[in-house]
Amino acid sequence: MGLAWQQGPLASRSVGHFLVADPLPERLLFAEPLRRRMRVRFDGAWVADSEDVVLLHEPDRYPVAFFPSADVRRGMLVPESRTTRHRELGTTVWFAVHGGDKQTQRAAWQYSTLPAYADVLRDRVAFAWRSMDGFYEEDERIVGHAADMYHRIDIRRTSRHLVVRDGDRVVAETRHPVALYESGFAPRWYVARDDIDSAALALVDGETFCPYKGLASYYDIGAHHRAAWSYLAAWPEVAAVSGWVSFEPNIVDVYLDGRRLVLESGQTVVPHGIDRGLDPDELRLRSGAAGR
Repeated sequence: MGLAWQQGPLASRSVGHFLVADPLPERLLFAEPLRRRMRVRFDGAWVADSEDVVLLHEPDRYPVAFFPSADVRRGMLVPESRTTRHRELGTTVWFAVHGGDKQTQRAAWQYSTLPAYADVLRDRVAFAWRSMDGFYEEDERIVGHAADMYHRIDIRRTSRHLVVRDGDRVVAETRHPVALYESGFAPRWYVARDDIDSAALALVDGETFCPYKGLASYYDIGAHHRAAWSYLAAWPEVAAVSGWVSFEPNIVDVYLDGRRLVLESGQTVVPHGIDRGLDPDELRLRSGAAGR
């Protein structure tokens, strides 16, 4: 979860509410300085490079990075005749991005008739995530979407008793799982391989990745499809669960201290907007050098 997506405070499905006397507007947009140098690469060249990026948080969307027009390389944006309209921010002007041997349509946009309250976005350009070759903070490539500073993960060791069953078969049992607390999600419980009946897990094709945890592999358990997952090489920030396995409580039976867990509502990750680009191939390219 971030500030405005999943179940965050500005999302349409927020699990909390503001303690105010009068109702808030149906939609709240929030813009803030990123305070990090961000760069965009396209067709072997830097199309944008700025330390003055503004993040726009829009309900039910991942944050979008807006670059000052002055920090976008001249000649790489080609105006398109088609425009659209944003309900709060006015006319949206679209651009193709043109490199040496490559041109991609509808790859960048700018708001040309901004209301006064959104002046912070004036003369700024955003780039469609999937249309670019890569986004970087300094020299490190970032994947998925611009980093949401309100997304947090905490991992805690515990001595609680966790049991996973497929019918009468005990798939996993442990008294030292770890709890992964991630903004906007109910706790996820991870189990060490030594506490799992490895014969019960059948690795299946199809991976996903999380910009905050890494590439996830999935397992069938008996007749239950994709009932468990593991980050086999989790990001260093969440190394405590690297190689450990978590189980989906709406697919197999997961008991915590004798209480059967259920999947809470709003826990499914769904695509949000043109800025999203969650593709496992992007993850495999993450370690590529910025200048290549």
